[in-house]
Formats: sequence, structure tokens, C-alpha cells
Amino acid sequence: MSKNYILAIDQGTTSSKVLVMDTDLNPVCEHATPFEQYFPNPGWVEHDLNQIWGSVQAGIEVVTAKVDAKNIIAIGITNQRETICFWNKLTGEPLARAIVWQDRRTSDRCEELRAQKIESMIQGKTGLLLDPYFSSTKLEWMLKNNSAVKEASKRGVLAVGTIESFLLARLSAGIAHATEPSNASRTMLLNLSNQKWDAELLTLFNVSENILPEIKPSFGNFGSTKNVKGLPDGIPVTGMIGDQQSALLGQACIEEGQAKCTFGTGAFLLMNIGKKIQISKNRLLTTIAWTDQNAETTYALEGSAFMAGATIQWLRDGLQIISKASDVEALASSVNSTEGVMFVPAFTGLGAPYWDPNARAVISGLTRGSTKAHIARAALEGIAFQNVDLLLAMEQDMGGRLKALNVDGGACKNNLLMQIQADLVGCNLERPVFTETTSLGAVFAAGLGVGVWTSLNEIKKVWKLERQFESTMDTNTRTKRHLEWKRAVSAACPRAPA
Repeated sequence: MSKNYILAIDQGTTSSKVLVMDTDLNPVCEHATPFEQYFPNPGWVEHDLNQIWGSVQAGIEVVTAKVDAKNIIAIGITNQRETICFWNKLTGEPLARAIVWQDRRTSDRCEELRAQKIESMIQGKTGLLLDPYFSSTKLEWMLKNNSAVKEASKRGVLAVGTIESFLLARLSAGIAHATEPSNASRTMLLNLSNQKWDAELLTLFNVSENILPEIKPSFGNFGSTKNVKGLPDGIPVTGMIGDQQSALLGQACIEEGQAKCTFGTGAFLLMNIGKKIQISKNRLLTTIAWTDQNAETTYALEGSAFMAGATIQWLRDGLQIISKASDVEALASSVNSTEGVMFVPAFTGLGAPYWDPNARAVISGLTRGSTKAHIARAALEGIAFQNVDLLLAMEQDMGGRLKALNVDGGACKNNLLMQIQADLVGCNLERPVFTETTSLGAVFAAGLGVGVWTSLNEIKKVWKLERQFESTMDTNTRTKRHLEWKRAVSAACPRAPA
């Protein structure tokens, strides 16, 4: 008897992965394809959408050569979120490079809006804080400065959306132009209360609603494949969800108070806060985790550290003290401490709770005795300390201590980093057997949308623990180390509290 499969597209910041699982959640095959990053000006980060689609198409062709594509019953998409795309709705062709979530070109615009004292209004509507991280000011900038985008808008052929919307359009031969709440809530244009594009915010950012995608529940039918090489026509796309929310789902954090941290290009900590909107008092984000097939919405608190795995990439490519990313664990383990070296990896500014796009990376405490091993260990601590700040803010909002934190993503395989994180955050870390939970979340979303699973409770039974990292650092040492970190941050970030 032939098995049914779910195909998941995990479109990330540096590569696109295509995964096939059977409906018993056995991984069958996968393929990841990297693509180029563009940095045309300081602080600018762009992606070529044809290269992104090419990387997805390459993955589809590889995996469908290994399975019978006729047995693929559903497709799920998870994606880098705030990255904004522009294409011709008639031809499907990109009109410009996508502006990536890491891009800081609209920092001045955010400062201008902040000076108008409207951040509290924006936060109340969207759960977000003014920062170039989000899509709205990127979209506004492109509509003002790119001639091809402006012309397409005048002619009524402009389509705009985050990555999942663009991929859906390509998969459906341009028929479908849709998004879902977890991605839409990252644009700074969605009203959390009614889950509609907000008229006041559209006016503020000079955006016409007719260029934006239709908003549908995260689990359900978005459209079907047409003219995709390697896939038969008619396979439904039944799940779409932003990458960090997808990891929350893939970690089976379906109950209020459960939290996860994904160690990818950045580090992203999300806590399930249930069915009610809670606006953070500690400069965290309130976001939609997902809206299910019954139109019930789950919300989350989120804090983001923009540089996690990307910090290790800088040690490899910029400082060139390691030849491959996995070498950092052995190098950092060769010393017992940083000997006072502190590393604040604010290469693209600092996110929550500081929200300073002008912060810059700092390595401090260097002496003649400092070596590349001390810097490597300080880099791992810098990744972990950012998450400490996020979790402390999250605990203050929730009014209690977190007992355990689920971890996933590529860098969670670094055992030293996980132990450092457990020690500095003061709670146990739980690493699952299947660490690529972002992809797994896309499988769950598609399966829920097509009826493989009928409720979120059914997926909770699937999650399995691989290893627990216990916190071993005493409270006094942890407090002292955090004060050292805060002093280092003050040198990198003028907005940091004393």
C-alpha cells in the first residue's frame, strides 16, 4: 500500500529547504539550496526573488525524484517573515529585489514616526514596536523610491506580500494571492483584534489595500499547484505559517505558557499566551501564532535577537578564526571562560527589549592574553545573553518563572552553546529528537489544513525529547555575569538602560 506524503517548503534567510514526510511523520527526503545575499549599501539586505524561487524549485525537483509526487496530498509553507516582495500580478515576475527583514534602510523613517508619538497607537493595534525590522516602512520606501514598483502600482498590476505569498503565487501560476495571520501580523499593517488590514495604518504608510494579499486562516486551502516542474497540477497548499510560529507549532507548544527558542540566523523566543491579546509592557512583541481551521486564534509574545548563527558566520567569514561554523564549539571549549572578554553581536542593531537599529557590535575586555578561543566563547555567550534579556522581559510580562525552554534550529546542536544558555538563563533546556521543528511545523500546518490531524492536541503526542540541559550556575554568579553583559551592551547601544 502506497503512503501519502506532505511536502514542506521551509524558505529561510540564506537557503530554501524542501522536505517530504509521510503522514506518520517519518522524514523521507529533503534538499536545501542556498542562494545569494545582496548588500548594495551599508545596512541594506536584499534577495533576488527569482533566485529564491529557483532554490525552491531545485528542492522540489530533487525530492520528487525520490518519491511518487502523485502521493503528495498537501503542501505546507513556512518562511522568513518580514521580508517584503514585489511582483507583477499578471506575469508573476519580480519587479525588484525583496527587502529582507535584516534591512535597516528605514531607520530614519522609524525615528521620524517615533518622534510623532504614535508608537503606542501602533503597538496597540499591531502588537509591534517601531523598527525597520517590520514590513510596513520597507513597503513604503519601495513605493516611494523604486520606479518599476511605482509604475506597476499606477497600472494596477502590483502584487505585494511576504515570502509565503510570493511562493503561493508561483506555485499556483499566479492564481492565488493570499497570506495568513502569523505572517500578516509581522507587516505592521494588520489589526490584531479583527485580523484585517488596518485602514489607519495603510494611510500612515501610504499603502493601498488592493496591492496586499487576502488573509486566510493558517490551516486551510490557499490554492493548488499549476505548472510547477516536478509536481502534478492540483496539489493543495493547505498550510502557511511564519517560520518562528512554525517552530512553536513544531515544538508542540500548543498550551499557554509553553515557550521555545529557535537558534537560526537570529535567535527567536516565542511564548504561547493563549487566546487573548496581551500587549507587552517590556518592549516585547505580541504576535499571532496561528489561526486554526476553526478560525480560533492563538497569540504569542516574542523577542528576537537578530544575530545568532549569523554571529558564528561572521567569526568564519569576517574574522576568519574558524574554517566552518561547526568548529566554533571545539574552539570555544578549549578555554574554561572568556577571561573577561564580552561580545555584543549587534551587527544589525539590537532587537527586544532595546529596539535600537543604530546599535553596533562590540568586543570588549580584551587583553594581551586574549585569544581567538576567548572571542569564540564570548560570541556564544553573547548569543545566549541576548536570550536572557528576552526571557527576563517575558517572565515580567507573564508574572512567573519559566520552568523549561524548548530549543531548536541548527545552532541548538552546539552542546556548549546549549549549556551556556541553560546556565545563563537559569532554567532547563529541552532539545527534541527532530530539531528541524520549523519544517515540522509546516508539515503540521498542512496536515491540519488537509485533515490528516483534526486538532492541535493530536500533534502533542508526537513530540519527543532527545536531551535536557540542566542549569548548573548559582544565582549570584548568574546575576554578576548579567550585570557584566549589561555594561557591555551600554557601549553598543545608547538606548540601553544604565
